[in-house]
Amino acid sequence: MTCTSQFRWTSSARSDAGRVREINEDACLDQPGTGRWAVADGMGGHAVGDLASRLVIDALSRIASPVSIKTLIADARARLQAANQQLRDEAARRQVQRIGSTVVVLLACDRFCGYLWAGDSRIYLYRGGQLRQLTRDHSQVEQLKSLGVITDEEARHHPAQHMITRAVGATDVLDLDDDAIEVADGDIFLLCSDGLSNELSDDEMIAVLSSAERESVSEELVELALARGGRDNITAVVVQAEDLNGADKTLLNPAP
Repeated sequence: MTCTSQFRWTSSARSDAGRVREINEDACLDQPGTGRWAVADGMGGHAVGDLASRLVIDALSRIASPVSIKTLIADARARLQAANQQLRDEAARRQVQRIGSTVVVLLACDRFCGYLWAGDSRIYLYRGGQLRQLTRDHSQVEQLKSLGVITDEEARHHPAQHMITRAVGATDVLDLDDDAIEVADGDIFLLCSDGLSNELSDDEMIAVLSSAERESVSEELVELALARGGRDNITAVVVQAEDLNGADKTLLNPAP
Protein backbone atom coordinates (compact mmCIF):
# COMPACT_ATOMS: atom_id res chain seq x y z
CA MET A 1 0.00 0.00 0.00
CA THR A 2 1.42 3.37 -1.00
CA CYS A 3 0.87 6.65 0.74
CA THR A 4 -1.12 8.73 -1.73
CA SER A 5 -2.21 12.29 -1.09
CA GLN A 6 -5.87 13.30 -0.86
CA PHE A 7 -4.92 16.62 -2.47
CA ARG A 8 -4.37 17.58 -6.07
CA TRP A 9 -0.99 19.27 -6.20
CA THR A 10 0.06 21.88 -8.72
CA SER A 11 3.45 23.54 -8.70
CA SER A 12 5.88 25.69 -10.63
CA ALA A 13 9.62 26.24 -10.30
CA ARG A 14 12.25 28.64 -11.54
CA SER A 15 15.97 28.96 -10.83
CA ASP A 16 18.20 31.82 -12.02
CA ALA A 17 21.89 32.64 -11.62
CA GLY A 18 21.01 36.22 -10.67
CA ARG A 19 22.66 39.43 -11.82
CA VAL A 20 26.05 39.02 -10.10
CA ARG A 21 27.14 35.37 -10.10
CA GLU A 22 28.23 33.64 -13.30
CA ILE A 23 27.28 30.10 -12.24
CA ASN A 24 23.95 28.99 -10.81
CA GLU A 25 24.79 26.77 -7.83
CA ASP A 26 21.09 26.30 -6.97
CA ALA A 27 19.08 23.26 -8.04
CA CYS A 28 15.47 22.25 -7.43
CA LEU A 29 13.04 19.35 -7.59
CA ASP A 30 9.48 19.87 -8.84
CA GLN A 31 7.46 16.62 -8.90
CA PRO A 32 3.77 17.37 -8.21
CA GLY A 33 2.80 13.93 -9.50
CA THR A 34 4.66 12.18 -6.67
CA GLY A 35 4.34 14.99 -4.12
CA ARG A 36 8.04 15.83 -3.83
CA TRP A 37 9.70 19.22 -4.00
CA ALA A 38 13.11 20.50 -2.93
CA VAL A 39 15.60 23.35 -3.19
CA ALA A 40 19.35 22.96 -2.77
CA ASP A 41 21.85 25.83 -2.72
CA GLY A 42 25.49 24.91 -3.34
CA MET A 43 27.73 26.55 -0.77
CA GLY A 44 29.01 29.81 -2.22
CA GLY A 45 32.75 30.22 -2.24
CA HIS A 46 33.38 26.48 -1.97
CA ALA A 47 34.45 24.10 -4.71
CA VAL A 48 31.84 22.96 -7.23
CA GLY A 49 28.73 24.06 -5.38
CA ASP A 50 26.69 23.32 -8.51
CA LEU A 51 27.82 19.69 -8.32
CA ALA A 52 26.74 19.51 -4.68
CA SER A 53 23.24 20.89 -5.25
CA ARG A 54 22.63 18.63 -8.26
CA LEU A 55 23.79 15.57 -6.33
CA VAL A 56 21.40 16.40 -3.46
CA ILE A 57 18.43 16.89 -5.80
CA ASP A 58 19.26 13.68 -7.69
CA ALA A 59 19.28 11.74 -4.41
CA LEU A 60 15.85 13.10 -3.44
CA SER A 61 14.37 12.32 -6.85
CA ARG A 62 14.86 8.60 -6.13
CA ILE A 63 12.78 8.44 -2.92
CA ALA A 64 10.75 5.23 -2.87
CA SER A 65 6.95 5.05 -2.71
CA PRO A 66 6.17 5.30 1.04
CA VAL A 67 3.46 3.75 3.20
CA SER A 68 3.28 6.65 5.68
CA ILE A 69 4.58 10.15 6.27
CA LYS A 70 6.98 8.68 8.82
CA THR A 71 8.58 6.27 6.34
CA LEU A 72 8.68 9.02 3.69
CA ILE A 73 10.67 11.33 5.97
CA ALA A 74 12.92 8.43 7.01
CA ASP A 75 13.69 7.59 3.37
CA ALA A 76 14.51 11.22 2.60
CA ARG A 77 16.80 11.33 5.64
CA ALA A 78 18.62 8.18 4.53
CA ARG A 79 19.13 9.47 0.99
CA LEU A 80 20.42 12.81 2.24
CA GLN A 81 22.83 11.03 4.60
CA ALA A 82 24.10 9.03 1.62
CA ALA A 83 24.49 12.25 -0.40
CA ASN A 84 26.37 13.74 2.55
CA GLN A 85 28.89 10.87 2.44
CA GLN A 86 29.27 11.19 -1.33
CA LEU A 87 30.13 14.87 -0.97
CA ARG A 88 32.59 14.13 1.84
CA ASP A 89 34.27 11.51 -0.33
CA GLU A 90 34.36 13.83 -3.34
CA ALA A 91 35.93 16.62 -1.28
CA ALA A 92 38.61 14.23 -0.06
CA ARG A 93 39.27 13.05 -3.62
CA ARG A 94 39.64 16.63 -4.85
CA GLN A 95 41.67 17.54 -1.77
CA VAL A 96 39.41 20.45 -0.81
CA GLN A 97 38.01 21.17 2.66
CA ARG A 98 34.37 20.59 1.74
CA ILE A 99 31.81 20.49 -1.03
CA GLY A 100 28.41 21.31 0.37
CA SER A 101 24.83 22.38 -0.19
CA THR A 102 21.85 23.54 1.81
CA VAL A 103 18.66 21.54 1.36
CA VAL A 104 14.96 22.00 2.04
CA VAL A 105 12.47 19.25 1.13
CA LEU A 106 8.65 19.10 1.08
CA LEU A 107 6.92 15.71 0.86
CA ALA A 108 3.17 15.07 0.48
CA CYS A 109 1.47 12.01 1.98
CA ASP A 110 -2.21 11.47 2.76
CA ARG A 111 -3.42 14.62 4.58
CA PHE A 112 0.06 15.74 5.56
CA CYS A 113 3.25 17.32 4.31
CA GLY A 114 6.56 16.44 5.90
CA TYR A 115 9.59 18.63 5.50
CA LEU A 116 13.32 18.41 6.23
CA TRP A 117 16.08 20.96 6.03
CA ALA A 118 19.70 21.88 6.68
CA GLY A 119 21.03 25.39 6.10
CA ASP A 120 19.22 28.62 5.24
CA SER A 121 17.01 27.64 2.32
CA ARG A 122 13.42 27.99 3.50
CA ILE A 123 9.83 26.77 3.33
CA TYR A 124 7.00 29.24 3.82
CA LEU A 125 3.29 28.47 4.17
CA TYR A 126 0.73 30.94 2.81
CA ARG A 127 -2.67 30.19 4.38
CA GLY A 128 -5.67 32.41 5.01
CA GLY A 129 -3.86 35.55 3.86
CA GLN A 130 -0.97 34.96 6.29
CA LEU A 131 2.62 33.97 5.46
CA ARG A 132 4.48 31.79 7.96
CA GLN A 133 8.06 30.53 7.78
CA LEU A 134 7.97 26.81 8.61
CA THR A 135 11.73 26.26 8.73
CA ARG A 136 14.28 27.96 10.95
CA ASP A 137 17.59 28.93 9.37
CA HIS A 138 20.72 27.11 10.46
CA SER A 139 22.86 30.23 10.34
CA GLN A 140 24.88 32.60 12.46
CA VAL A 141 22.37 35.38 11.78
CA GLU A 142 19.50 33.21 13.07
CA GLN A 143 21.48 32.57 16.26
CA LEU A 144 21.95 36.32 16.71
CA LYS A 145 18.21 36.86 16.16
CA SER A 146 17.30 34.19 18.72
CA LEU A 147 19.51 35.94 21.28
CA GLY A 148 17.85 39.29 20.56
CA VAL A 149 21.10 40.83 19.32
CA ILE A 150 19.64 41.86 15.94
CA THR A 151 16.15 42.40 14.49
CA ASP A 152 14.56 40.60 11.52
CA GLU A 153 15.22 43.63 9.30
CA GLU A 154 18.86 43.88 10.42
CA ALA A 155 19.29 40.18 9.69
CA ARG A 156 18.36 40.63 6.01
CA HIS A 157 21.46 42.76 5.39
CA HIS A 158 23.81 41.51 8.11
CA PRO A 159 27.46 40.91 7.03
CA ALA A 160 27.21 37.31 8.28
CA GLN A 161 23.99 36.52 6.39
CA HIS A 162 25.70 33.90 4.18
CA MET A 163 27.38 32.04 7.07
CA ILE A 164 25.43 28.83 7.67
CA THR A 165 25.93 26.34 10.47
CA ARG A 166 24.62 23.18 8.75
CA ALA A 167 24.78 21.81 5.20
CA VAL A 168 24.88 18.55 3.30
CA GLY A 169 28.57 17.68 3.00
CA ALA A 170 29.74 20.00 5.78
CA THR A 171 30.45 17.33 8.42
CA ASP A 172 30.78 13.55 8.56
CA VAL A 173 27.27 13.17 10.02
CA LEU A 174 24.50 15.32 8.56
CA ASP A 175 22.27 17.02 11.15
CA LEU A 176 18.78 17.51 9.71
CA ASP A 177 15.67 19.04 11.25
CA ASP A 178 12.24 17.76 10.24
CA ASP A 179 8.58 18.39 10.97
CA ALA A 180 5.13 17.74 9.50
CA ILE A 181 1.96 19.73 9.04
CA GLU A 182 -1.66 18.85 8.25
CA VAL A 183 -2.58 20.36 4.90
CA ALA A 184 -5.66 22.53 4.34
CA ASP A 185 -7.45 23.18 1.07
CA GLY A 186 -5.82 26.09 -0.77
CA ASP A 187 -2.53 25.97 1.12
CA ILE A 188 0.41 27.40 -0.82
CA PHE A 189 3.98 26.40 0.06
CA LEU A 190 7.01 28.38 -1.09
CA LEU A 191 10.42 26.69 -1.11
CA CYS A 192 13.29 29.07 -1.84
CA SER A 193 17.00 29.68 -1.61
CA ASP A 194 18.31 32.67 0.33
CA GLY A 195 18.78 34.52 -2.96
CA LEU A 196 15.01 35.05 -2.87
CA SER A 197 14.38 35.50 0.86
CA ASN A 198 17.25 37.99 1.24
CA GLU A 199 15.85 40.20 -1.54
CA LEU A 200 12.11 40.16 -0.80
CA SER A 201 10.12 41.13 2.26
CA ASP A 202 7.26 38.99 3.55
CA ASP A 203 4.78 41.57 2.26
CA GLU A 204 6.27 41.38 -1.23
CA MET A 205 6.04 37.58 -1.19
CA ILE A 206 2.41 37.76 -0.03
CA ALA A 207 1.55 40.21 -2.81
CA VAL A 208 2.82 37.78 -5.46
CA LEU A 209 1.44 34.60 -3.86
CA SER A 210 -2.02 36.12 -3.49
CA SER A 211 -2.35 37.62 -6.96
CA ALA A 212 -0.18 35.80 -9.50
CA GLU A 213 -1.51 33.12 -11.83
CA ARG A 214 -0.75 29.63 -10.50
CA GLU A 215 1.49 28.71 -13.44
CA SER A 216 3.58 31.88 -13.29
CA VAL A 217 3.95 32.59 -9.56
CA SER A 218 7.51 31.21 -9.26
CA GLU A 219 8.48 33.20 -12.34
CA GLU A 220 7.10 36.41 -10.86
CA LEU A 221 8.88 35.88 -7.52
CA VAL A 222 12.25 35.36 -9.22
CA GLU A 223 11.71 38.35 -11.52
CA LEU A 224 10.96 40.53 -8.50
CA ALA A 225 14.11 39.32 -6.71
CA LEU A 226 16.11 40.13 -9.86
CA ALA A 227 14.58 43.61 -9.89
CA ARG A 228 15.62 44.07 -6.26
CA GLY A 229 19.27 43.39 -7.18
CA GLY A 230 19.62 39.65 -7.80
CA ARG A 231 22.86 39.50 -5.80
CA ASP A 232 22.81 35.72 -5.43
CA ASN A 233 21.43 32.70 -7.23
CA ILE A 234 17.62 32.71 -6.93
CA THR A 235 15.30 29.70 -6.78
CA ALA A 236 11.57 29.51 -6.05
CA VAL A 237 9.31 26.45 -6.02
CA VAL A 238 5.65 27.22 -5.38
CA VAL A 239 3.26 24.39 -4.47
CA GLN A 240 -0.53 24.58 -4.08
CA ALA A 241 -2.94 22.04 -2.56
CA GLU A 242 -6.52 21.45 -3.69
CA ASP A 243 -8.63 19.11 -1.56
CA LEU A 244 -10.24 16.50 -3.82
CA ASN A 245 -12.47 15.27 -0.97
CA GLY A 246 -13.78 18.69 -0.01
CA ALA A 247 -17.41 19.68 -0.37
CA ASP A 248 -18.59 20.86 -3.77
CA LYS A 249 -17.91 24.60 -3.89
CA THR A 250 -20.97 25.17 -6.12
CA LEU A 251 -23.93 25.74 -3.80
CA LEU A 252 -27.59 25.38 -4.75
CA ASN A 253 -30.09 27.60 -3.01
CA PRO A 254 -33.52 26.64 -4.40
CA ALA A 255 -36.24 29.26 -4.45
CA PRO A 256 -38.94 28.74 -1.79
